[in-house]
Amino acid sequence: METAETKTIEVVVNGAARTIPAGLKIDRLLEWLEIDPSRVAVELNGQIVRKPDWLAAPVHEGARVEVVWFVGGGTE
Repeated sequence: METAETKTIEVVVNGAARTIPAGLKIDRLLEWLEIDPSRVAVELNGQIVRKPDWLAAPVHEGARVEVVWFVGGGTE
């Protein structure tokens, strides 16, 4: 028997198919993927999602998520 705790969905994260728990918002997806949210930007289905909106942005079946890391650097 499948319960709410065990229901999963299929999504694509950075081009790779992933099975994730159903019902996640972007903030919880990053946590589940063990990604530090302080240094990333997220695109959901081709649209950039602002960090303040992560709590309200659901990740549905078939979603395409792109996570881009900010990399510091400089010139010498």
